[in-house]
Amino acid sequence: MSTSRKTILLTGASGNMGQATLAELFQRQDRSQIRALALDTPNDRRILAPYQKQGLSVIWGDLTCYQDVLKAVTGADIILHVGGLVSPYADTRPELTMKVNVGAAQNIVRAIQSQPDPDRVKLVYIGTVAQYGNRPVPIHWGRVGDPIKLSTFDTYALSKTIAERIVIESGLKNWLSLRQTGIARMAAAEPLDPITFHTTLAGVLEWITPLDSGRLLANVCEENVPDELWGNIYNIGGGEPNRLTNLELFEKMLGATGVGNYREVLDPRWFALKNFHGQWYSDSDRLEELVPFRHQTLDDYLQEQSAKVPWYIRLGSALPRLVRRKFEEVARGPRGTLSWLAQGDVSHIKAYFGSLNLWKNIGGWESIPTDRPPAEPLLLDHGYDETIPPEELTRSEMNEAARFRGGSLLTKKITPGDWRSPLKWRCHDGHEFAASLNLILKGGHWCPACISNTPSYPEMARHSAFFNQVWAPDLS
Repeated sequence: MSTSRKTILLTGASGNMGQATLAELFQRQDRSQIRALALDTPNDRRILAPYQKQGLSVIWGDLTCYQDVLKAVTGADIILHVGGLVSPYADTRPELTMKVNVGAAQNIVRAIQSQPDPDRVKLVYIGTVAQYGNRPVPIHWGRVGDPIKLSTFDTYALSKTIAERIVIESGLKNWLSLRQTGIARMAAAEPLDPITFHTTLAGVLEWITPLDSGRLLANVCEENVPDELWGNIYNIGGGEPNRLTNLELFEKMLGATGVGNYREVLDPRWFALKNFHGQWYSDSDRLEELVPFRHQTLDDYLQEQSAKVPWYIRLGSALPRLVRRKFEEVARGPRGTLSWLAQGDVSHIKAYFGSLNLWKNIGGWESIPTDRPPAEPLLLDHGYDETIPPEELTRSEMNEAARFRGGSLLTKKITPGDWRSPLKWRCHDGHEFAASLNLILKGGHWCPACISNTPSYPEMARHSAFFNQVWAPDLS
């Protein structure tokens, strides 16, 4: 095996996106040496064994252990950091989620910084659409630079926001943050999870298939990737064919398992009214232009997967009352929306429905709007003139952006065109923090103390016109 080929380190290789990436990388094995950092579990060993026979080098270790991470990072040219805890599992283990997702980012950055030439190493970090929070009509279109808004109880989104901040502010030369949207998954033969009913029927999402996600990460490793890709944040989305309302998604997914009418097996009163996440991306085509990766629509994926649905699932689909009973059992079970109502769980009822009365006013399917929301993007105001070249943005304009966010820029001397160095800022609540222009203006981040404290959001919206754009529409 030639040592002239680049070494690619993949974390999270046994997960949904990781497996798709691994499969794509091994179609190009002649161009790289592939390494994985994985937990030593029977499941990981089973999944990775076929690739080990093809030459995959596995470091059996833990993302939260710096020495394991250092061993995996040393000698790597490109690090694809996909690993971590994701929802719904992350919802049940909040402390572990923070430890793994934040700790992994810290360890990977530290390990890269310890290398003889850190500027040589490229780091690709996977963020999430959950960082944008609930985006109802008319703010159902989003783009990079929009406010970070975490849903209440969403430890996963919080951990990914903190981890992304670590990567962007790391001082590394070649980093890339990709905010992943929902990855299609035919889970018909898997246990149902209550997160199904945390979604809102009025919501939207721009989906992507596992194959296209894997192709994207493999393409990022190619030699012809444009330099402008690095040091930036992009949204991963499947484009126009994959922009669906949640109702359209349920119809397609259930239809692929044999259910003819979703209204027969679902009840609108089982679904949350707010506090989830999802949006269509007005800027996801930009990533496709830089690193073309879209080859499969959601419809293509469902057609492919529907043939794999077990016969007993299709048999159950012929009995809509049985399917409906199964769904309702999940909604009434632990973490289910109906369980919060039955237990009088005020905090969850308020977060996901607004109030008990609002839930009581949810009607039947005849009262649920089915019209598609506007297809024309409504762009939020980012508080500065985005047509000005970055190197020409003045301190005065930066401070106006800070005022738009309810705060101020404290740093007096600004180096023109320097979007990477930390500057000092103050939020409306008096918190002072360091952050680069990349993080604030391009990433939509702001005061870390305020962003992580979702009960403070009403007060933040009162002071920040920037944040109020995504807060006020969520109150209706």
